[in-house]
Amino acid sequence: MKQPTKNITELATRPIGKLLWEYSLPAIVGMVVMSLYNVIDRIFIGRGVGPDAIAGLAITFPVMNLSAAIGVLIGAGAAARVSIFLGQGNKLKAEQVLGNSLVMIVINATIYLSLFGIFMDDLLILFGASSRTLPYAKEFMMYILPGMLVMNIMYSMNNVMRASGYPRLSMITMFIGAGCNLIFAPIFIFGLDMGIKGAAIATDISMTVGAAFVLAHFCKKTSTLHFKKGIYKLNFHIIWAIISIGAAPSIVNFCASAINAIINRSLLEYGGDMAVGAVGIFSTYTSLLCMVVVGLCQGVQPILGYNYGAGHYDRMRKAYWAAAIFGTCVTSAGAIVSVFFPVYIARAFTIDPELIAATVNGLHIATVMFWPVGFQIVSTTLFQSIGMAGKSIFLSLIRQVIFLIPLLMTLPKYFGLNGVWASFPTSDIGATIVTVLMVYYQFKRIRISPLQPK
Repeated sequence: MKQPTKNITELATRPIGKLLWEYSLPAIVGMVVMSLYNVIDRIFIGRGVGPDAIAGLAITFPVMNLSAAIGVLIGAGAAARVSIFLGQGNKLKAEQVLGNSLVMIVINATIYLSLFGIFMDDLLILFGASSRTLPYAKEFMMYILPGMLVMNIMYSMNNVMRASGYPRLSMITMFIGAGCNLIFAPIFIFGLDMGIKGAAIATDISMTVGAAFVLAHFCKKTSTLHFKKGIYKLNFHIIWAIISIGAAPSIVNFCASAINAIINRSLLEYGGDMAVGAVGIFSTYTSLLCMVVVGLCQGVQPILGYNYGAGHYDRMRKAYWAAAIFGTCVTSAGAIVSVFFPVYIARAFTIDPELIAATVNGLHIATVMFWPVGFQIVSTTLFQSIGMAGKSIFLSLIRQVIFLIPLLMTLPKYFGLNGVWASFPTSDIGATIVTVLMVYYQFKRIRISPLQPK
């Protein structure tokens, strides 16, 4: 068996602080840049097309989350397994994960894209589209659908690239894609007067460029992992190894899709299309903050997975706590800005007074307890990275399903529109308590009897 390359063995030897900085900074920058796809599109559309278009884009969030769920199921699971296998010195298994994940992406994307195309109108209406917003939502989705396959390839393979020891190249991939989108979006939306479909086309082109870059990396024989014969044949054990870990973040996205549908329909009932537009701005802002934390998690994931696989539990704990503290600082800063300065956030996306007022009200209420969300996300990544899929899935469901959905079903009946917004901070409080308890008992268990990954 070949020895791990130098950039992999450094995960077990270099100081945790330097490793976390080296791996997380490119990942954070990459995820922030990736989130700019949505931010750029929504700013240009909000100012160039109007508030109804912003609301139409909010309707597409659940559909986009379903697509992301498929990509995350494979990408996050593959990245975690690659890290663990490399930590165990098993490069052959890591390359089988690479090959199997690529085939799985293509198969899954072909299936769900076909279903999306057939049931598009029904899905958008189910997710809260009104007669005013349906045309905008449908136009965007019909043009973004072809790009979802390359979108899944780019995100998933980019995670594997980072996990195999190339955090900087992973960041460059995101820069390339977002840079293209920043250039093409205004050209298609304003220059060619294509409106909302121009934003979708610009995103498709940008994602294709990014996917080509990351695939080219794995075609090089000098890469730690590379494409070669014998790694593409689907293997049940490899598939299960991937999806058992990727299930946790994937379920988060599936749940986010269902929750977005409930939120959109509740807001449409109690506040109309302007309230739906407001949640579009709210989601874009909070997603940007979460992307910073997700980037942090992608950076710390190889460190956690490798050191757990190698039995270096003290290094694993140090990496986790460093990431948890930083993640909490990010979401805390975001909560402060949104609670005290919400009008500036709203004005970045729209000049419509009614939509600005609706957004300010929503941000004031919904983000008051957003500060511990960073800790929750990092903790979910901890369990995912060490192969404990069940705990990771449960922790993911606590905030998105077990607390939030019942609150969305009950609070609006008593408090109307504000009850919808109040569901978010109430859910965050409950999820934080459960997260603290799970992390405490997990580390206590490792001290007593360290568990080996499967």
